[in-house]
Amino acid sequence: MRAPRARRGVALAAALVLAAACTPAQPLPSADGWLYQLQNYPDGKLDALGRAPQRLAVIDLARDAASDWFRPDEITALRGSGKRVLAYFEIGSIERFRPEYGPLAKDAGDLVLNRWEDWPEEFFVRYWDERWWDRVVRPRVDRALVAGFDGVYLDTPLAYEELDLKLVPGWTRERLAAAMVALIARISAYARDKRPEFWVVPQNSPELRRYPGYTEAIDGIGLEELFFRATDRPCTEDYCAENLADARALRDAGKTVLAVDYAARPADVRAACGHYRTERFLGTVTTRELDRVAAPCG
Repeated sequence: MRAPRARRGVALAAALVLAAACTPAQPLPSADGWLYQLQNYPDGKLDALGRAPQRLAVIDLARDAASDWFRPDEITALRGSGKRVLAYFEIGSIERFRPEYGPLAKDAGDLVLNRWEDWPEEFFVRYWDERWWDRVVRPRVDRALVAGFDGVYLDTPLAYEELDLKLVPGWTRERLAAAMVALIARISAYARDKRPEFWVVPQNSPELRRYPGYTEAIDGIGLEELFFRATDRPCTEDYCAENLADARALRDAGKTVLAVDYAARPADVRAACGHYRTERFLGTVTTRELDRVAAPCG
């Protein structure tokens, strides 16, 4: 079931399944939660994240969300603070400000499909096309590996729900979901062939666990708005309960659940943190803009 996704501001299949199989991720040794910041790094540096007590951080591949890539020495320093560091990027969509967008629009325009109504600068793509793998996904994974990230945090698996079916004749939602699982499994197999301990963590769409090979291919899952929608709105919709049930199933399968809720009222922050402790999730309560180092629940 679809879950809303918070984003930065404008400035800003059997062989694969077997190859991607891995042992369950080990829980991180901290109850402080995790860090999720995709923009507004002070002075373009990661020092503030390094000083924070949380033991896992998700940051963009680039400090400017485009082509100013974080260097290996910067990622090494952040990891040296005791953190596991994951690189954020999209696998089912592309924004206008990403460096790959212009070349794709120029000579592979058929890869770019319908605009995402919630995010007018973003478009869904033919994520099953080999050109998408060769020109966007594989280079991003390679960049994360070279920079020294501990893994990748993969946004927009929900593309399978949002693609305009009129633009992809013959495709169904079931087929699109299976293709997304195949892409995630391919990322997992490719990265782990180079670095076996590399983490693969998709964001949202936990229902994909019902497809063969998905659970084996991932180490954890990021889930937005399990308890509070942006901002300070209790998540009471049916999909909230469905996502929570899927999150529990993945947790029980040995996967780390990274929950992120959007709240500012102290009572709501405390309530979200209480849910994380009860559910044994790593959690963070932050801003929809993902532009700051959030305080730990502890």
